[in-house]
Amino acid sequence: MNEELETDYLVVGAGAAAMAFTDALLDHSDATVTIVDRRHAPGGHWIDAYPYVRLHQPSAFYGVSSVPLGQDALDVAGTNAGYYELAGADEIRAYFAHVMDRRFLPGGRVRYFPSSEYLGEGRFVSRLSQQSRTVHVRRKIVDTTYLEGSVPATSPPPFEVAEGVRCVPAGEIARIGERAERFVIIGAGKTALDASVWLLERGVPASAIRWIKPRESWWLNRRFHQPHTLLPDFYRGMAIQLEAMAQATSVDDLCARLEAEGFFLRVDPGVVPTMLHGAVISEAELALLRRIEDVVRLGHVRRIERDEIVLDAGSVPTTGATVHVHCASRGLARPPLRPIFEPGRVTVQPFMWGFACYQFAMLGVVEATVATDEEKNRLCRPIVYWDANADYLSAFIAGLANERARAAYPALASWAKETRLNPLGAIGLHRDAPTVVEARERIKRFGAAAVGNLPKLLGARVS
Repeated sequence: MNEELETDYLVVGAGAAAMAFTDALLDHSDATVTIVDRRHAPGGHWIDAYPYVRLHQPSAFYGVSSVPLGQDALDVAGTNAGYYELAGADEIRAYFAHVMDRRFLPGGRVRYFPSSEYLGEGRFVSRLSQQSRTVHVRRKIVDTTYLEGSVPATSPPPFEVAEGVRCVPAGEIARIGERAERFVIIGAGKTALDASVWLLERGVPASAIRWIKPRESWWLNRRFHQPHTLLPDFYRGMAIQLEAMAQATSVDDLCARLEAEGFFLRVDPGVVPTMLHGAVISEAELALLRRIEDVVRLGHVRRIERDEIVLDAGSVPTTGATVHVHCASRGLARPPLRPIFEPGRVTVQPFMWGFACYQFAMLGVVEATVATDEEKNRLCRPIVYWDANADYLSAFIAGLANERARAAYPALASWAKETRLNPLGAIGLHRDAPTVVEARERIKRFGAAAVGNLPKLLGARVS
């Protein structure tokens, strides 16, 4: 049995990107939207997330523009003490369910089909009842799955595991029944960092943790990514970046300058990072991680035997009483770029550095308010997700260019100033703060030189 439906927009996926885009579209147009998602509830990868995960940016900058997330409260304990709250997985799942049930569906312009597999060409089928549906789309199909990555919770380890070896995804360490003598954290990204911090916070001795890192990463200091009363330091972070970009002689020199200012952080001061995914951590988390001294840098894990872990460049011993924690999934995807806006299609991709929900909501505003796909693409040129150090510069340049182009559109400029998702939208409220005044002068002094130097740094990059 096949049901025929009609809609203005068919949105594939119900994660943060889809929800932010749809929310903006509803506010800036009279369009109807049909959302199809294979998961049973809205939230995307948060449905599968490990139980102790939290946002790495403040809740104030996450979600959909029209519905606040969190209480805008400062944490008073833990590794985020003194900074604005970071929503956890349970809170985020509940938030997106609330947005769907209280914001999207009651207005009658949104239809939502969870637990449904999208087959292409406007067709999808229920994963539970096998009910099939064909949607006649009047305007566009919005693909929010083009950049969907993989997470350890739903992806097998990218290495062999011998029978009898205790190897679990990151989330399972919160449910371990039999006590482990040691933990081996496998991976160098945010999941590995979170797993390590969680174990240390719960009293696992640092001596009982081995960390296998294929690469070392730069991390962004949470001090410079705060809203509300702490927004002046965010603005100071912009000045720090532009001054360093104006004066740097290479990508590595730029990173060193940003580290000297405390804007960039690294766990091991003796190892030069080659990875930069844009994740944000606190200095308190950094202090915890530096307690782990058993760090293995022999490349990627190839297989885990009962008594040894075999890597690209050697092996290390292990035991049957060790729990190996799989944090080594592919993460964010980096497929070939394609225009975001095309006839009959929107392919959601990043077009600026960081703050995913802000930019994906911006795509919804652009779709609703800008006349042609050609002009929309001029305002939102896609970039690949950042991985190597130089990707940070490429993303920064693209963000500046896109922002200048959008400033000529009053509707976009007005929305960007007012939405809670824009991290610097409320900086005008702090215009007379000494930190902001000083940072403004630095930006004036170094901004043009930074813009001129960035292409040179990319042309001569060594990282």
